[in-house]
Amino acid sequence: MTAITEVPFSRLVQQPKETIACLEQTKGRRLRLERRDGHDLMLESADRAEAKDDALRYTGSLFFHLMQNDDGARAVLMAMPSVFPWVRFLTTHDVRAFLVELVDTLHACAHLGNVAALVPVIEAWRATAEIYSDPELRKAASEPLDGTDYGEVLDC
Repeated sequence: MTAITEVPFSRLVQQPKETIACLEQTKGRRLRLERRDGHDLMLESADRAEAKDDALRYTGSLFFHLMQNDDGARAVLMAMPSVFPWVRFLTTHDVRAFLVELVDTLHACAHLGNVAALVPVIEAWRATAEIYSDPELRKAASEPLDGTDYGEVLDC
């Protein structure tokens, strides 16, 4: 992964030409604009961002179409432990279910140009694998609930 150059957002506002020059000189051709009052932003050329969107769309379609035949699906399934080592703790059925959900979500995300929905899919299956990997967690997760309502879950 390429290291990303970070600059304060105020630098872009106060020194736009110098900041753009910095952008063009960085290896990854993008800058992380650090903000104190919100989420950081990424600055890159429109051409570069559009190329990434195209790559995502092609990748999503490629995996989706690979899954349409047995040989392609088997190849992708065999690659899963290399990409997601924790799938070793899932049942065979769950690995296949994860793969189908992952590829379907990737395909949909690619056509939206927004991968935000992909991370929750991966994290939910990773959490499932973690439960399978730990006998105490698995026992706790599979015991019947006592019916106690602990109230609303608040965001921290």
